Amino acid sequence: MTASLYDLSVPTFLQTTRALAAVLDRAARHCAETGANADDFVGARLVDDMAPFHFQIESVKNHSVWGMETAKTGAFTPPPLAGAKTFADLQAMLAGAVAALEALTPDEVNSWSGRNLDIEIYQPVDPQNAHRSKWGPQTLPLTPETYLLTYAMPNLYFHVVTAYNILRTRGVPIGKGDYQGQLRVRQD
Repeated sequence: MTASLYDLSVPTFLQTTRALAAVLDRAARHCAETGANADDFVGARLVDDMAPFHFQIESVKNHSVWGMETAKTGAFTPPPLAGAKTFADLQAMLAGAVAALEALTPDEVNSWSGRNLDIEIYQPVDPQNAHRSKWGPQTLPLTPETYLLTYAMPNLYFHVVTAYNILRTRGVPIGKGDYQGQLRVRQD
């Protein structure tokens, strides 16, 4: 079986984004059950020099929805960062991302396949010390496939797992199955 650009991207982005949306729903239920305030998660971080929860959610939207737009246009041009929002706004942001991904059709996405793209992305100036390095723009010669598989998806997973870990370290009862979401099984 040959996997198309659509098969490699949209269902994966949907599985992961839906799973994170369900994790946020679980966090909201946890807060309702315990009397905690879900908005307290918005600015939470794993460590001081790491971006807060709201940035993780916005990055998931950007690397999925705008990742697909980049595969289409060759330019990664997400809207400016929205910054801190309410927890409910973050849930709505993920719902919007799911709706945008659901609107993509296989024919549309597959028509972008194999093109040469020169994409400007931000990478660590010193990859060996990425956690301490300044980040600078680099123009990389990619295809839609290589962009999605080597940049957009790794970034998506990083931000999803970071958001998951922020909630988990603050007592939200979630596990690996919540992170994975609904697995896509073979249709016999």
